[in-house]
Amino acid sequence: MTIRRLGVYGAALTISAWVLLPLVLIALAAFTPRDALYRWPRTVWPEQFTLDTILFFVRSAGVLQSTWNSVLVAVLTIALAFLISMPTGYALARYRFRGRDAVQLVVLATKMFPATVLAIPLAVAFIDWGLYDTLLGVAIVHTALSIPFVTMIITSVFIGISFELEEAAMTLGSSRAQAFLRVTLPMALPGLAAAAIFTFVLSWNEVFAATILTVNNRTLPALIINSVVAAGAPLHY
Repeated sequence: MTIRRLGVYGAALTISAWVLLPLVLIALAAFTPRDALYRWPRTVWPEQFTLDTILFFVRSAGVLQSTWNSVLVAVLTIALAFLISMPTGYALARYRFRGRDAVQLVVLATKMFPATVLAIPLAVAFIDWGLYDTLLGVAIVHTALSIPFVTMIITSVFIGISFELEEAAMTLGSSRAQAFLRVTLPMALPGLAAAAIFTFVLSWNEVFAATILTVNNRTLPALIINSVVAAGAPLHY
């Protein structure tokens, strides 16, 4: 048992180090003077801690606005994804109906189509609908990207909660909606929070749709990509 426990702890520490190491390196680089970042070989631990690099990034044109855009798009994506995935996941978890497996397959099959294939049709459609260069348009695309995963997560969360608890609440006079709100939903909150965090990260990191569908209202990743491309363009001449 001791060897098994040591193995589990060792695996957990290895995975944690693998995840945290890039974050630590980025944090150290953020407090490193700008001239030292381009020096080679560069030491991992900065010789001098400074806020100049962070202030330069924050004061760059459009950074604060694009950061707010990213947060707003992520929040809208969570709201829209849960609005669609919550009833879908609950139905898949609680009801047995003809075509249930087909619905799950269709939900997952939407991830088979790469976003690059849909780039031009999406841009044309959003221009016609008046959604081009709007945060709502970006949030709709992010919602479409996140719905398959969020639906599967929510379905598994509701499957893990016994339906007998809802039946017991209904036998005591609660309606199905009241049983869901008072019994199932509080027990599902940790899983739903995990799905919300996943959706937020997916929306925050997504760059392709935000780059294609926005010009003035860019999210932070799209702004960074656009700045890098613009800065590197003269190198090709």
